[in-house]
Amino acid sequence: MKSRTKFKFRLYVASNTPNAAKATVNLQQFCRVHLAGRHAIEVVDVFKNPQRALADQIYMTPLLLRLAPKPLCRVVGTLDQTQPLLAALGVRSATEVDAA
Repeated sequence: MKSRTKFKFRLYVASNTPNAAKATVNLQQFCRVHLAGRHAIEVVDVFKNPQRALADQIYMTPLLLRLAPKPLCRVVGTLDQTQPLLAALGVRSATEVDAA
C-alpha cells in the first residue's frame, strides 16, 4: 500500500541562473516520479522576495526546504541526484513502496 503522506516543499532560487532552472525542473520531475499526487511546491525567487529569504535564513541557492512532514529539512543544490535526495527527504523509492 502506498504512503499518502503529503509533502510540502519551498524551493528558493535566484532567478535567471542555470542552477535555478535545473533545481526547479529536477524537483518537479522528482515529485512526479516519487510523490505523485501527494506534494505541493512553492518556488521563491530570492531576488524578487529577499525579505522572505532572510526570514527563513536562506543564504545560498538553490535551496529546498521540506516543510512537511516535520521535521524541517534543507537540501542545497540542483537536486539532480535521486538516491541522496530520497534519503535526505525521507522518501521511499517507488520500488520500496511497491515491495511494502
